[in-house]
Amino acid sequence: MASFQARQRDPLLDQGTQAMLERRGRELLGLVLILVALAFVLMLATYSPEDPGWMVATEEPAQNFFGRFGAAVASTLIILIGKGAWAIPVIVAVWGARFMAHRGGERALGRIVFGVIAVAFAAVHCATLVPSEAWTHTFGLGGLFGDTVLGSLLGIVPGGAGFGLKLLSLVTFAGLLVMMLYVTGFDLAELRAIRRFLLLGSIMGYSALAQGLGTGARGAVLGARSLQDRARSRAAANPPVARDGAPLRRTMPPVTGAAMTPEPLRAAPSRAVPPSMRSEARVAEPPVAAPKPSFLARLRRAADPQPELVEQPIADAAWDASLPSEDRIKARISDVIRNRVQRAPEPMPAAPAARVEPPVMRPRGPVVLMADTRPLPVTPRPAPQPLWQPEVDEDDDTPLPANLFAEDAPWDDEDTLIEDEHAFDSPAPRSFAVTADRRAVVQHAVKKAPPSRQALAETQPGLRFDDAAPAYELPPLSLLSSPVAIQRTQLSDEALEENARMLESVLDDYGVKGEITAVRPGPVVTMYELEPAPGLKASRVIGLADDIARSMSALSARVSTVPGRTVIGIELPNAVREKVVLREIISARDFGDSQMRLPLALGKDIGGDPIVANLAKMPHLLIAGTTGSGKSVAINTMILSLLYKLTPEECRLIMIDPK
Repeated sequence: MASFQARQRDPLLDQGTQAMLERRGRELLGLVLILVALAFVLMLATYSPEDPGWMVATEEPAQNFFGRFGAAVASTLIILIGKGAWAIPVIVAVWGARFMAHRGGERALGRIVFGVIAVAFAAVHCATLVPSEAWTHTFGLGGLFGDTVLGSLLGIVPGGAGFGLKLLSLVTFAGLLVMMLYVTGFDLAELRAIRRFLLLGSIMGYSALAQGLGTGARGAVLGARSLQDRARSRAAANPPVARDGAPLRRTMPPVTGAAMTPEPLRAAPSRAVPPSMRSEARVAEPPVAAPKPSFLARLRRAADPQPELVEQPIADAAWDASLPSEDRIKARISDVIRNRVQRAPEPMPAAPAARVEPPVMRPRGPVVLMADTRPLPVTPRPAPQPLWQPEVDEDDDTPLPANLFAEDAPWDDEDTLIEDEHAFDSPAPRSFAVTADRRAVVQHAVKKAPPSRQALAETQPGLRFDDAAPAYELPPLSLLSSPVAIQRTQLSDEALEENARMLESVLDDYGVKGEITAVRPGPVVTMYELEPAPGLKASRVIGLADDIARSMSALSARVSTVPGRTVIGIELPNAVREKVVLREIISARDFGDSQMRLPLALGKDIGGDPIVANLAKMPHLLIAGTTGSGKSVAINTMILSLLYKLTPEECRLIMIDPK
């Protein structure tokens, strides 16, 4: 068989042209990626929560740079991953720069697929950061995804919420840095080059800084020397003069030939100096600089000398040197006496003894208690009244227990006088002032509601002398469970204050500044009243409800404003919930003695007071809730409320499809 060899066709373009076109194509792809990254930056930078999107429907024009399309994309990214969306334009821009520089383009497909993990790390790390006041969303900086993952991780990390947030912030930042370096295509050689560049840059920067400091120091030294030279030249140009205006000169005896011969050293005889030369020599002496005090001496505060105790120098010209020695001594003594008479302090007027001046400055040391021996006026004080007295029926002859008011201390005037006699006239310590200004944190609600007439009648039933029985008798309260058998569990004031301080620290970890001013414990939940710092938005605190519940180890938390007040209420469920029985509400005066046509006993409020609603004022009543929330129990409670209050003639009830 004959074989035919196929002739290969020549390529349309040579290898050099193909390589050039491939390089231009990569550069064009890199330019497109950089433009896409710039578009993402503009969309995220011009994002506004009021723009129309998937979660917001409004007729207002979009404020985004790309209109409604940019607003929809930006809102989706912000809601899902929050500030972590900024990792997307960073990754795209780095790969665009790599394609344009022809560095590492072959690693693009193997690295970009892990970009989702890098974005997830960015979202979780942003969720650990505290949002600013401009962040108006109910979720954190990491979006819904970041908050969900952060909540799961905080449940695993041991310790408090603050420690867990800081630890997770460091760990997620390290993971984000590693993933971003890997996704953007950096290898070991490039990392070593970056390390060398940073090391050399830091060394060169330190060298430039040291050189600049050295140049400045040399300039300062030269300037100081020039100032010293100018001072010396001015001192030489203006020699010191005596009192009479003649310049001072030092006269030296003429040197003779005999004085040039060496002689053994001997003590020079002392010669008397005239007073005039003594005064001139004193003027010519240079001033002696005072020794510079040490560091500890500068720290120690010494009292200034009193002017009357400082001995003033006596002028030499006050006495004449030509007088005899005895007269000269008398003249000096008279001058000294005259100077002391002139320096005598003026008599100060006596201050009234009854006036006590307040201290101008706060004392630095411990306050010395001084007993006040002045007689104090005795003023009569009214006898203290008991804060609460139980209501007792006038017809009830049951004797009261003897120890009912045992807690009230007896009132006596002698105790008051004894306490006043031991009072000290001294400023109170600082801790007392702070305690007096601080309001009480724990505020207990009144648990015992006043009973109704029906409850009092059943407690002490009367004798019935009429043989005719009533047409209809309301069901007795004894059919219901007694509230006496219910276990009342309540935390102490110290525990409630500790929880309040813990809640303040949790809010501080999330950047919410404020103070818990009151704690109102209830049967099921406890409300903490937060006084927010000025400028803090209530929506920002309300959006932290889930985070507060997680940090306080609670099942849920309810945060809302208190109507008519400046505080924000934070309700947390109690560890042990107190059971609310129907008998306790029906036997209350709010239900039994009310004038409502259709009263409904619904339960208790947060303070433990009964809640009674009037069904007659409700055109429609809808009960909604999740499974197990108590809808059926609420309906049974409403039916029993009507049966315990109304007769069959007063209430006509028709049930349709009862459960």
